[in-house]
Amino acid sequence: MSRSRVYQWFTRFGEGRTSLDDEPKSGRPKTSTNEENTTRVDQLIKYDREMKIHEIALKLEIPKSMGYEIVHNTLGYGKMSARWVPKLQRVEISRLLLRCQQDNGDYIDAYWCGAWWRLLSKE
Repeated sequence: MSRSRVYQWFTRFGEGRTSLDDEPKSGRPKTSTNEENTTRVDQLIKYDREMKIHEIALKLEIPKSMGYEIVHNTLGYGKMSARWVPKLQRVEISRLLLRCQQDNGDYIDAYWCGAWWRLLSKE
């Protein structure tokens, strides 16, 4: 520990400090991944599946990193055709598109099969 740091601690304890614990800090709490924010993010995504993470972060006034954490890790969403889709649904959709492509052997038919899914997933 440097000499200046020792003097800083000496001064703090001389001013009446009695603990080595950090003092409470002002500002936003360290974690934004609470139940309330998770619910609000889920509602935003269900309202607009094309919303971007930075838009979610702006609306909820949370850091983009926390928005990413909630969307990807807590809720399990991922992007597919520029829309947020639950992870399990992405697997089902991928299987559907693969089956369409294998059955028809034509990319255009598989594309239309995918377009059919996009219409259904707008909920």
